[in-house]
Amino acid sequence: MADELIRCVGAVVHDAAGRLLLVRRANEPGRGQWSLPGGRVEPGESDAFAVARELREETGLEVRVGSLVGSVQRGPFLIFDYAAEAVGGRLRAGDDAAAAAWVTRAEFAELDLVAKLSDVLADWDVLPRA
Repeated sequence: MADELIRCVGAVVHDAAGRLLLVRRANEPGRGQWSLPGGRVEPGESDAFAVARELREETGLEVRVGSLVGSVQRGPFLIFDYAAEAVGGRLRAGDDAAAAAWVTRAEFAELDLVAKLSDVLADWDVLPRA
């Protein structure tokens, strides 16, 4: 069905300094723009499993997935964003990410972000704290 929604997940991860984890998208939609790390939920996966897998693939980080922060729809993608805590790994861009970085509030304000990301994160009160 052409108008079927595609379930996706993302992660809101802050480090101890309050910086927010973002990735620059290597593929469409939003190629070249910065966004939360995440991606599609594969058949048979729970949201938590998908978040952990996507973070490992895109950022090299192992995360502990927490509670649902909020959800948004972007075209056919229904995205559920979860709080997560980095518990291992080493930050590096991989898979669908052209870059991965911990960003401060000042850096966040200067980035080319996917549409409405700043507004959504402000509504959820999860902007970078540093």
